Amino acid sequence: MIHRRLFLGLAAGAAAILSLGTAHAQEPLPVVASFSILGDMTSRIGGDHVAVTTLVGPGGDAHVFEPTPADARALGRAKLLVTNGLQFEGWLPRLVATSGFTGETAVAATGVTPIAFSEEEHEGHHDHDHDHAGHDHGPNDPHAWQDLANGQIYARNIVEALKAADPANAGDYEANGATYIAEMKALDTQIRAELDDVPAEARKVVTSHDAFGYFGKAYGIAFIAPNGVSTEAEASAADVARIIDQIRDEKIRAVFVETISDPRLVERIAAETGAEIGGSLFSDSLSAPDGPAPTYLDMFRHNAGELAKALKTS
Repeated sequence: MIHRRLFLGLAAGAAAILSLGTAHAQEPLPVVASFSILGDMTSRIGGDHVAVTTLVGPGGDAHVFEPTPADARALGRAKLLVTNGLQFEGWLPRLVATSGFTGETAVAATGVTPIAFSEEEHEGHHDHDHDHAGHDHGPNDPHAWQDLANGQIYARNIVEALKAADPANAGDYEANGATYIAEMKALDTQIRAELDDVPAEARKVVTSHDAFGYFGKAYGIAFIAPNGVSTEAEASAADVARIIDQIRDEKIRAVFVETISDPRLVERIAAETGAEIGGSLFSDSLSAPDGPAPTYLDMFRHNAGELAKALKTS
């Protein structure tokens, strides 16, 4: 009887240890994403295996973001940091340095062919100083996620980073990434079909924030903005006057408010030119869960739909 009790006790102890180890192994990987679009991508690929903290949340402006002590604590606990790169998060190096972060960093835009600001200016964007209040974006436009082909590159980079940080769940990350990328490809085809019957001469819109260079290049739309790439910039009187003249000369009928920008500038331009405000576009941030763009794919559907509707009726 003693031996049987001893055996049962040892078996129960082993089961408890095994259960504890399994529970520990199933704890989600703590990941920090720099802004809401990357947070959504990482959550979609990681699924239940990750716990994602997003620094610049839905509706936030990454250009003027100021990290808090809570952000530093979250980053200090993370095993993986997902960033955009292309000098988009000018505030991030200092946060990393102060947080004690010792995990791995995934730069989602790695492998993207960047659009140089000089190229955008040549294609219809005017000249800007891209160093705003000490926030230098460098020579290239950082908004590379605004092309679904680049979104696929982002997804592949996130898949590889998650696999490296959590090899036990690599198969799930691969499968989730493959499904996600297939959805991006299907949506890209859908958007091209939606915009296909918009005449070339009508493919011009004015936006409040110069963040759609990649979208414009991918889908053949000229985006004209009085502001530079950063929402910290303020358009000069000469910039506004030039935009107004261009709208009148080229008979541009569609003007859009970008969700993280002050709408008053676009409203003024619309009032002075008779152009209609076509709605809101999402550039650097997703909407709240109950809004029109709670995910990266929803953002593309919304933006493309708003643009197609305005350009087909303008």
